[in-house]
Amino acid sequence: MARRPLPRILSNGTASLARSRELARSAADSATDVLHPLITITRGLRRLAGAGRRKWTETPKDRRGPLLFMAASVVLVVALVPYGGMLALVCLMGAAAWAGRERAEPVPEGPDEAQAQRLRTFYEALVPYFSVPEDPAPLYAHGGDWEAALTSYAFDDTGRVSCLRVSYPAYFADGDLESRARVEALLHAKAGRGREYHFAWDEEANELTVTVLAPLPTDIAAQPFVTGPGETVLGFTDETGVQRTLPVTVGDDTRDAPPVVWRTGVRSTEPHLLIAGRPGSGTTTLLRSIALQALRHGDVLIVEGGGTGDYACLAGRDGVLAIECGLAGARASLEWAAHETERRLIAANRARQTGHSQPEDVKRPLWLLVDRPSALGHLAAADGRGDPQSLLDVPLRHGRAANVTVVVADQLDCLDALSDAVRQHTRARVVLGPAVPYQLAEVLGTPPHTTPTQDVPPGRGYARLGTGPVHRLQVPATPDPYDDATSEAHRRAVMDLLPPRSGPTGSAPAARTADPTEQPAAAEG
Repeated sequence: MARRPLPRILSNGTASLARSRELARSAADSATDVLHPLITITRGLRRLAGAGRRKWTETPKDRRGPLLFMAASVVLVVALVPYGGMLALVCLMGAAAWAGRERAEPVPEGPDEAQAQRLRTFYEALVPYFSVPEDPAPLYAHGGDWEAALTSYAFDDTGRVSCLRVSYPAYFADGDLESRARVEALLHAKAGRGREYHFAWDEEANELTVTVLAPLPTDIAAQPFVTGPGETVLGFTDETGVQRTLPVTVGDDTRDAPPVVWRTGVRSTEPHLLIAGRPGSGTTTLLRSIALQALRHGDVLIVEGGGTGDYACLAGRDGVLAIECGLAGARASLEWAAHETERRLIAANRARQTGHSQPEDVKRPLWLLVDRPSALGHLAAADGRGDPQSLLDVPLRHGRAANVTVVVADQLDCLDALSDAVRQHTRARVVLGPAVPYQLAEVLGTPPHTTPTQDVPPGRGYARLGTGPVHRLQVPATPDPYDDATSEAHRRAVMDLLPPRSGPTGSAPAARTADPTEQPAAAEG
């Protein structure tokens, strides 16, 4: 038995139904536009009828008779007047059109009583900071007008201040960091803790703008970021802090996120990086993220002073020259790095003198990642040897010209043990984890314009590149894939970024030189 063909509407029903719905929607919109006056008049007649019904219900029974007599008299007069019926109909339609118009909700002007009380509290709290007895007409005075000082404000759904603009007198020392810090601490306490605030000082206009910042995303994991050679993503920050975004993948979704990009190489003004933080703040996570990004275009040498084995996943991978945890191996690797830096400088100088391009092994970036060098210094002092940090002088001083980048990470309470060369030549700074304001100012060179939160997630902190502004920073999640506490999604994200294995784990770095006199010294012990 031959099968009957399906009806046409079922064979291509999807397209036909979509076109039908579109036509029906267009027809409905057109009909609404055409019948809008009739709809308005009908709505107005309904409202007028409702108003008349309410008026009749509210009228006492002893007054309903005279009211009916008056209405009948008006109808009789209108009927006797020439064209009275037509005029009455026109007046009725006009009244119905006016009553049936779409009325916008009235927007309340000014703060309500609770909001006004909160603003008055801000004003009274700022009086001791923004007033002096010698001022003949003070802007801030107890019981004064807060509306003249607090020129702009906004509240969130919970009734807390989300934005506040404060005008202050010209004699306030807004250039003094301590004076600023006192005012910021006061506003932070009055606006409510548990949130992050940004303080923007406009010295020219004598205004301070306080804005509540949204929390930085913590769901961005390690992935191949869209960057060029010499660009490293340290983390992600606020949209207003940078002028660039990168596409990032979070689960099955892709969105744009503003990154903090650190540029290295010959043309970099901040060729070396210092990372400081407390235990568990994410310094090792940031080092691991930098290593994975550096291996895309260069070689990596890792010196781990803590000896925790957090970089075991990188052992034996392509581009990983060595991972040293002991004192002897660390000294041998750093000595090789110093000799390699000198060799690269000599090779680059010879190439420039002869008019040739630099050799490929000189142009290939070399990264020295040193985790907790203070611990190695303590071990060397106990063993009667020199501090291994002294071997970083040559890479730090001449690394930019030789395409050698040094990244040093240590704990906040051990920064005093860092050598002068490390502190002077690491002009790119990152502070992770909870830190008091004076520690942030000491490491970054200037305090941030935001307040830290009470609960700091791992990898959360601040970054400053050279003399630039201080950015809030959230490091992408790059945990140790061999750690049992690592989730499967994060473990797979890190494993996908690892280069293939090229040799046995723990191999020592091989010197890239043809001159036997430039070989590194043998390891002691």
